[in-house]
Amino acid sequence: FTGDPSATFLMAALHRAGFANQPTSEHRDDGLRLHDAYILAALRCAPPNDRPTAREMAQCRSFMEEEMGLLPNVRAVLALGRIGFDAYLRTVAGLVGKRPPFRHGARHDLGDGLPTLFASYHPSPRNTNTGRLTAEAFAEVLADIREHLQAGS
Repeated sequence: FTGDPSATFLMAALHRAGFANQPTSEHRDDGLRLHDAYILAALRCAPPNDRPTAREMAQCRSFMEEEMGLLPNVRAVLALGRIGFDAYLRTVAGLVGKRPPFRHGARHDLGDGLPTLFASYHPSPRNTNTGRLTAEAFAEVLADIREHLQAGS
């Protein structure tokens, strides 16, 4: 999430919510620092038409699993879009009972010591330009996450 319209929307929102030290991310060394947040990618490249194949998802899963293993103290996960939501659930599939439904603004307690899963539409131009995802709707999700984190500290 650097240097594209999705990053512009996401970083501005993270900054307003107190999760980032600056409202932009243009390149790797631009000074961006996240607070109480880490961005983990379900995919390593943008697939054609923003629709990854099952094979592409499977090829990237090991990277996601490895990164998740390096983050033992995660208390909340925000899945951006159904693709991110499904990728996370596939990664923890053996630990989750009934699969929760994707819905923007949803909050799911997965049990078994897993982080609480929050869901949002992806901040892609397709969603933000059409009004499917507004800055206000995304801010509400981030506020819910902040409240969850503060309640547990």
